[in-house]
Amino acid sequence: MADTKYIFVTGGVVSSLGKGIVAASLGKLLQARGYHVTIQKFDPYINVDPGTLNPYEHGECYVTVDGHEADLDLGHYERFLNIPTTKANNVTTGRIYQSVIEKERRGDYLGKTVQVIPHITDEIKRNMKALSKNNFDFIISEIGGTVGDIESLPYLESVRQMKWELGRNCVCVHLTYVPYIAAAKEYKSKPTQHSVKQLQELGIQPDILVLRTEHLLNRDFIRKVALFCNVGEDAVMQSVDVPTIYEVPLMLQKQGMASVLLRKVGIEPGPQPEMKKWREFIKRMTDATETVHIGLVGKYVELQDAYKSIDESLLQAATYNDHRLDLHLFHSEKIDDSNVAGQLSGMDGILIAPGFGPRGIDGKLSAIRYAREHDIPCFGVCLGMQCMVIEFARNVLGMGGANSTEMDSGTPYKVIDLMEDQKSVINMGGTMRLGAYDCLLKKDSQAYAAYGKELVSERHRHRFEFNNEYRERFEAAGMRCVGENPESGLVEVIEMPALKWFIGTQYHPEYNSTVVNPNPLFVSFVKAAIDNKKK
Repeated sequence: MADTKYIFVTGGVVSSLGKGIVAASLGKLLQARGYHVTIQKFDPYINVDPGTLNPYEHGECYVTVDGHEADLDLGHYERFLNIPTTKANNVTTGRIYQSVIEKERRGDYLGKTVQVIPHITDEIKRNMKALSKNNFDFIISEIGGTVGDIESLPYLESVRQMKWELGRNCVCVHLTYVPYIAAAKEYKSKPTQHSVKQLQELGIQPDILVLRTEHLLNRDFIRKVALFCNVGEDAVMQSVDVPTIYEVPLMLQKQGMASVLLRKVGIEPGPQPEMKKWREFIKRMTDATETVHIGLVGKYVELQDAYKSIDESLLQAATYNDHRLDLHLFHSEKIDDSNVAGQLSGMDGILIAPGFGPRGIDGKLSAIRYAREHDIPCFGVCLGMQCMVIEFARNVLGMGGANSTEMDSGTPYKVIDLMEDQKSVINMGGTMRLGAYDCLLKKDSQAYAAYGKELVSERHRHRFEFNNEYRERFEAAGMRCVGENPESGLVEVIEMPALKWFIGTQYHPEYNSTVVNPNPLFVSFVKAAIDNKKK
């Protein structure tokens, strides 16, 4: 296509309606038609990135291939589109203002008064257009927050300007909530009407409406919404509750969403794509009759989105093993040696979650020891791997008090320690190994068997490392270091070949798992859990 088309996804009424899923689904539908698509997220908060936010504030922190700490919606984008994202795909108000202030300090504005309009909005628009140099046919931009939020106003003003400047090359998709009043036994359109009115007052007329609803709405309701919101009846879509988010693209395809959008930008839609691989995945998920029981041990299990990428990676792996996933969440602060058997005894496999800080570490160590001594498939991710190392040092190597210097700077056995080049860094935003790094796997390892190749690239988000000074002692006692970074020699993967499946990774394989390409380690782990269940 000659010109890049811009699609903006906004939300109204309430938050957490699923703008990210709608954006990812629309991207998938366009991608299935052969278009080159990417998605970006604009977050209204003033943090420069989510890296310093704890999961209670913002759920999971996702990491892109180039080492940017990003909003969890980027995980949805990657899982749906099967393409990597970068720093350019997630922009916060903090980044926008930081850039503008740096330009002002350099004198780029030639002494002019720096204002929200045009300087902040120009910077937002620059970021909205930045991805176009990669020759994308469509750039989908999700605007965080809801219409009416003070924080979102500069972004919505930028959308208004983009629509004015680009004409039919710019489309606004607005997602709203349709509540059901049980006492009156009817759905109400007023919240949607008011949300659209707020958008119109800001100078934006939505082109497509997506109504988030628990049950299918009738045609009379759709006509009413279309009439009051100045939107064509064929451009009012329904996002009805479905068993899994992966059914949303098919639901929107059935309503002709991509066809409606293409016509609005002057493109003849052509035939509907089959989306064969996607449908096969859904079929395997729905046809599975047997269940695999996986226990996830972490300190944020009460939060729905804290381990989102891990949850989805396990679901994908279970599906490709033709099983349903029964995921049990165990709070690591509520596990100890006295109750671990009672809590984890029914699990086919145990995953030790990543994280930072000492809270809940003892529970993770108890869970790891239980898995190791009872030969239950166990997968440690990042801090989970480090806990595997600590537990082994204490209970197999006899290193009493062995620890990570993150938890105990005075430990007599620093089996996990800071990287040398990080010891002088004090800025929280710059202390970690972030993004994709190579890992060389030993050919006689279970990890190699899972991947089927020696050299893999996986993403990192951590600061502390396995201390190579102890490597020989660990390997002599049965814990092998089977994966390492070829440049630094840092340990990336550990495993215990004497056990059915006991693997820890310093990296985060969950960031590299998509619907059509599940991460091999997760598939291998779930298969081991299924085999363990059968035995």
